[in-house]
Amino acid sequence: GKIGTPTMGGVLILGTVLVATLVCARPFNPFVAVCACTMAACGLLGLCDDYKKVKEKKSDGISSRAKLGWQVVIALIAAAFVFFKPEISGFGASEASITAGEAGFTLGKDNPIGIGAICFPLFKIPLVDLGILVIPFFALIIVGCSNAVNLTDGLDGLATGCTISTALAYALLAYLAGHYFMSVEYLVIPHNLYIGELSVFLMALAGAGFGFLWFNCHPAKMFMGDTGSLAIGGALGTAAICTKQELLLVIIGGIFVMEAMSVILQVGSFKLRKKRIFKMSPIHHHFELLGWHESQVIVRFWILSIMLALFGLAILKIV
Repeated sequence: GKIGTPTMGGVLILGTVLVATLVCARPFNPFVAVCACTMAACGLLGLCDDYKKVKEKKSDGISSRAKLGWQVVIALIAAAFVFFKPEISGFGASEASITAGEAGFTLGKDNPIGIGAICFPLFKIPLVDLGILVIPFFALIIVGCSNAVNLTDGLDGLATGCTISTALAYALLAYLAGHYFMSVEYLVIPHNLYIGELSVFLMALAGAGFGFLWFNCHPAKMFMGDTGSLAIGGALGTAAICTKQELLLVIIGGIFVMEAMSVILQVGSFKLRKKRIFKMSPIHHHFELLGWHESQVIVRFWILSIMLALFGLAILKIV
């Protein structure tokens, strides 16, 4: 059974990613800094939660309301940093540096875009600019992603495998977005001079995922706990914002979205209609109750995750 398996393995993921980032990336690059700090803060919150569960034998750890409150605080700070940091958003930077592409994002040649401009998949031109309202929108993405990964982490290696494919896809996106020819002339995706460095952080996350999966695959020798799942979700959500490909996360991280939506729909349906949509939520348990073996659910979800990541990258070039 799963009782007695060591939890808090997320400490290993978090430690590996942060050390690798300090050694191999430029830690003061604003994109790397905001992703690493958000990851560390979410991981710390998860660690407190896991510690309470293990040491104080409280089955639910920190109350869900307090946990959500802290997540919102962390996410708002990260979102505000992204909005107000000149290198990222061009906020307060001189016209010359923005035109030269040394601050903020550009889309195509000599076309600076604001940080509030939201790019939709399949559309090259941003359809909406939220201005300062993008801060709560960004915070929503970070909190949502953090909780979605947490919900996915219910079977051995499920969240870990999906993390790897999502992190690799965003590592490639970050690299492309920082590469002038690829982002400005070839793909026409938002370009920023400093974003390429984020691929080092995301590759570290994917690498840590592989290392952890070795012990986390079925039957698991250890679990990541909230320490890992909240940290990974926070990192991926922040990375999606930093690459200006927030909405693509719905496709690339499709498994996380599916897991979170299954819970929202199940709870909503039960409260409104007193009926359940799924046999059990999150949705991986629904398939277990349909008679799929645990390892079947896991590997099939991995397959979907890889396909969604490839599809998310492919649609950059379709249009």
